Amino acid sequence: MARIAETDESGGLDGAAVRRHFERAAEGFDAAAALPREIGERLLERLDVIRLQPARALDLGAGTGAVAEALLRRYRGAQIYAVDSAAAMLDLARRRGGWRRRPRVVCADAGRLPLAADSLDMVVSNLMLPWCLPPDAVFAEIRRVLAPDGVLLFSTLGPDTLAELRSAWAQVDAQPHVHPFMDMHDIGDALLRAGFADPVMDAERLQVTYPDVPALLRELKSLGAGNALVGRAPGLGGRGRLKAMIEAYEPGADGRIRATCEVVYGLAWGAAGVPARSGEARVPLETLRRPRRARE
Repeated sequence: MARIAETDESGGLDGAAVRRHFERAAEGFDAAAALPREIGERLLERLDVIRLQPARALDLGAGTGAVAEALLRRYRGAQIYAVDSAAAMLDLARRRGGWRRRPRVVCADAGRLPLAADSLDMVVSNLMLPWCLPPDAVFAEIRRVLAPDGVLLFSTLGPDTLAELRSAWAQVDAQPHVHPFMDMHDIGDALLRAGFADPVMDAERLQVTYPDVPALLRELKSLGAGNALVGRAPGLGGRGRLKAMIEAYEPGADGRIRATCEVVYGLAWGAAGVPARSGEARVPLETLRRPRRARE
């Protein structure tokens, strides 16, 4: 539901297909991106408790650059980079900010960053990791470029995301139509394997409503979130199967259909044994969350 980094096909996703989807979605992405923007804002709220003033910060999987622009506003003395592997997305990201100060855009794979080791104080990534399965190579690369006392902050999607769509398709055929999303505990384990310190994870569920299933499918396409599984069947399997899936997707009492989005947030530090900065307390992110209503 956001921008991409190339994914090795051994992880189950066709990286070239993922990139094509986001290249094609670039022009209409911002118009359809209400949910990614909301998640990005919730992610950035977590920076309020991190007493770090970065000299260099990275928006990884920047897409059209919404997070990069927010970092420009928050850290006025910092150099902000925006990295994505979809060049069409970066064409929009490079326009963010003002004429005096814009993000430095770099078209690159998140698993092969053209940045020096220990060169960044902060990496923020909003909804890129769903397209990096497994995430180990990306985490290892982030760990390489992050300074020892730097911080990684990210959002991703958990396994309950699009559960209703997955269930409706399962009543039609056995083909995978929605790719899997990682459990937050598995993501935490991957952070530890990459050498990050003090990882903290939490999750929340948002529910979005649509007038009908075609509206949901149109939004997913506009966001570049099409089926990119290796071995996927072309298209949606024909009009007959699509019609059967739509009929299997149960609406609510109001006649609208609902789609669950399980949002996972993570924070980790660059190296083991890094003490908290003076006057800083590290607390679990779940204690910082503000109550929110489900999206309607």
